[in-house]
Amino acid sequence: MATSGGLPVSGVIPASELAGDEEEETQRLRGMEAKARKFLTGFKWCGNIREFYFGGGVGDVVAVFFARIEPWGSGVDEYLWLVVGDLPSAYLVVDDSGTPRQALLGYIGEMRKWVAVAEYGGNPINVIPVNAPATPEWADALGSRLDSLEHDILPMWWPDE
Repeated sequence: MATSGGLPVSGVIPASELAGDEEEETQRLRGMEAKARKFLTGFKWCGNIREFYFGGGVGDVVAVFFARIEPWGSGVDEYLWLVVGDLPSAYLVVDDSGTPRQALLGYIGEMRKWVAVAEYGGNPINVIPVNAPATPEWADALGSRLDSLEHDILPMWWPDE
Protein backbone atom coordinates (compact mmCIF):
# COMPACT_ATOMS: atom_id res chain seq x y z
CA MET A 1 0.00 0.00 0.00
CA ALA A 2 2.87 2.40 -0.50
CA THR A 3 2.29 5.76 -2.10
CA SER A 4 4.47 8.15 -3.95
CA GLY A 5 4.14 11.86 -4.47
CA GLY A 6 6.60 13.13 -1.92
CA LEU A 7 4.88 12.02 1.28
CA PRO A 8 7.23 11.63 4.25
CA VAL A 9 5.69 8.18 4.99
CA SER A 10 4.90 4.93 3.21
CA GLY A 11 2.19 2.31 3.51
CA VAL A 12 -0.83 4.59 3.00
CA ILE A 13 -3.40 5.00 0.25
CA PRO A 14 -5.67 7.96 -0.50
CA ALA A 15 -8.70 7.76 1.78
CA SER A 16 -10.90 7.89 -1.32
CA GLU A 17 -9.60 4.39 -2.15
CA LEU A 18 -10.36 2.96 1.31
CA ALA A 19 -12.15 -0.38 1.03
CA GLY A 20 -12.78 -3.22 3.44
CA ASP A 21 -13.15 -6.90 2.60
CA GLU A 22 -16.93 -6.46 2.49
CA GLU A 23 -19.26 -3.48 2.03
CA GLU A 24 -20.17 -3.52 5.75
CA GLU A 25 -16.50 -3.28 6.70
CA THR A 26 -15.98 -0.44 4.22
CA GLN A 27 -18.86 1.47 5.81
CA ARG A 28 -17.42 1.00 9.31
CA LEU A 29 -14.02 2.21 8.12
CA ARG A 30 -15.64 5.21 6.39
CA GLY A 31 -17.31 6.05 9.70
CA MET A 32 -13.90 5.92 11.36
CA GLU A 33 -12.51 8.18 8.64
CA ALA A 34 -15.24 10.72 9.44
CA LYS A 35 -14.41 10.40 13.16
CA ALA A 36 -10.70 11.01 12.45
CA ARG A 37 -11.43 14.04 10.28
CA LYS A 38 -13.76 15.52 12.92
CA PHE A 39 -11.21 14.88 15.66
CA LEU A 40 -8.46 16.61 13.70
CA THR A 41 -10.49 19.63 12.59
CA GLY A 42 -11.64 20.11 16.19
CA PHE A 43 -8.24 21.61 16.99
CA LYS A 44 -7.95 25.35 16.35
CA TRP A 45 -4.43 24.89 14.93
CA CYS A 46 -5.80 22.73 12.12
CA GLY A 47 -6.90 24.81 9.15
CA ASN A 48 -8.02 22.71 6.24
CA ILE A 49 -7.18 19.08 5.62
CA ARG A 50 -5.23 19.15 2.38
CA GLU A 51 -4.77 15.41 1.94
CA PHE A 52 -6.10 12.40 3.83
CA TYR A 53 -4.83 8.82 3.67
CA PHE A 54 -5.72 5.42 5.08
CA GLY A 55 -3.04 3.22 6.59
CA GLY A 56 -5.13 0.23 7.69
CA GLY A 57 -7.45 -0.96 10.37
CA VAL A 58 -10.35 -3.04 11.54
CA GLY A 59 -13.79 -1.43 11.42
CA ASP A 60 -15.03 -0.12 14.78
CA VAL A 61 -11.84 -1.39 16.49
CA VAL A 62 -8.91 0.73 15.29
CA ALA A 63 -7.85 2.61 12.18
CA VAL A 64 -4.71 4.53 11.32
CA PHE A 65 -4.97 7.57 9.05
CA PHE A 66 -2.42 10.06 7.80
CA ALA A 67 -3.17 13.72 7.11
CA ARG A 68 -1.54 16.68 5.51
CA ILE A 69 -3.08 19.81 6.98
CA GLU A 70 -2.93 23.54 6.55
CA PRO A 71 -1.39 24.44 9.91
CA TRP A 72 -2.62 27.57 11.64
CA GLY A 73 0.15 28.96 13.78
CA SER A 74 3.86 28.49 14.06
CA GLY A 75 5.29 25.21 15.23
CA VAL A 76 2.34 23.14 13.98
CA ASP A 77 3.26 20.05 12.00
CA GLU A 78 1.90 19.80 8.46
CA TYR A 79 1.79 15.98 8.53
CA LEU A 80 0.13 13.96 11.29
CA TRP A 81 -0.91 10.39 12.04
CA LEU A 82 -4.36 9.82 13.50
CA VAL A 83 -5.49 6.77 15.43
CA VAL A 84 -9.20 6.30 16.10
CA GLY A 85 -11.47 3.46 17.10
CA ASP A 86 -12.83 1.84 20.21
CA LEU A 87 -10.18 3.65 22.23
CA PRO A 88 -9.09 7.25 22.78
CA SER A 89 -8.47 9.15 19.55
CA ALA A 90 -5.03 10.69 19.18
CA TYR A 91 -2.77 12.42 16.74
CA LEU A 92 0.96 11.76 16.49
CA VAL A 93 3.75 13.59 14.72
CA VAL A 94 5.64 11.80 11.98
CA ASP A 95 9.12 12.09 13.56
CA ASP A 96 9.88 8.40 14.18
CA SER A 97 6.83 6.88 12.51
CA GLY A 98 7.25 6.38 8.77
CA THR A 99 4.59 3.68 8.39
CA PRO A 100 1.12 2.95 9.81
CA ARG A 101 2.60 0.10 11.88
CA GLN A 102 5.17 2.43 13.43
CA ALA A 103 2.44 5.01 14.09
CA LEU A 104 0.29 2.43 15.88
CA LEU A 105 3.28 1.25 17.90
CA GLY A 106 3.95 4.89 18.83
CA TYR A 107 0.31 5.30 19.84
CA ILE A 108 0.46 2.17 22.00
CA GLY A 109 3.66 3.42 23.66
CA GLU A 110 2.21 6.85 24.41
CA MET A 111 -1.04 5.41 25.74
CA ARG A 112 0.88 2.98 27.96
CA LYS A 113 2.54 6.02 29.57
CA TRP A 114 -0.93 7.39 30.35
CA VAL A 115 -1.97 3.99 31.74
CA ALA A 116 1.10 3.93 34.02
CA VAL A 117 0.17 7.32 35.48
CA ALA A 118 -3.56 6.58 35.72
CA GLU A 119 -3.01 3.24 37.47
CA TYR A 120 -2.05 5.20 40.56
CA GLY A 121 -4.56 8.00 40.09
CA GLY A 122 -1.73 10.36 39.18
CA ASN A 123 -1.92 13.58 37.23
CA PRO A 124 -1.32 12.76 33.55
CA ILE A 125 0.10 16.19 32.73
CA ASN A 126 3.19 15.15 30.77
CA VAL A 127 1.60 12.33 28.79
CA ILE A 128 -0.69 12.11 25.77
CA PRO A 129 -4.10 13.62 26.52
CA VAL A 130 -6.90 11.08 27.01
CA ASN A 131 -10.54 12.06 27.33
CA ALA A 132 -11.12 9.85 30.37
CA PRO A 133 -10.55 10.10 34.10
CA ALA A 134 -7.05 9.04 35.18
CA THR A 135 -8.26 6.25 37.45
CA PRO A 136 -7.10 2.66 37.94
CA GLU A 137 -10.36 1.43 36.37
CA TRP A 138 -9.82 3.43 33.16
CA ALA A 139 -6.15 2.46 33.15
CA ASP A 140 -7.09 -1.23 33.31
CA ALA A 141 -9.67 -0.89 30.52
CA LEU A 142 -7.30 0.98 28.23
CA GLY A 143 -4.40 -1.35 29.07
CA SER A 144 -6.50 -4.34 27.99
CA ARG A 145 -7.36 -2.67 24.69
CA LEU A 146 -3.71 -1.84 24.09
CA ASP A 147 -2.76 -5.47 24.75
CA SER A 148 -5.30 -6.55 22.15
CA LEU A 149 -3.95 -4.05 19.62
CA GLU A 150 -0.42 -5.22 20.21
CA HIS A 151 -1.07 -8.96 20.17
CA ASP A 152 -4.02 -9.31 17.76
CA ILE A 153 -4.32 -6.31 15.44
CA LEU A 154 -0.67 -5.44 14.76
CA PRO A 155 0.31 -8.94 13.58
CA MET A 156 -2.83 -9.18 11.43
CA TRP A 157 -2.54 -5.84 9.65
CA TRP A 158 1.06 -4.90 9.94
CA PRO A 159 3.47 -7.84 10.26
CA ASP A 160 7.04 -7.02 11.24
CA GLU A 161 8.64 -4.63 8.77
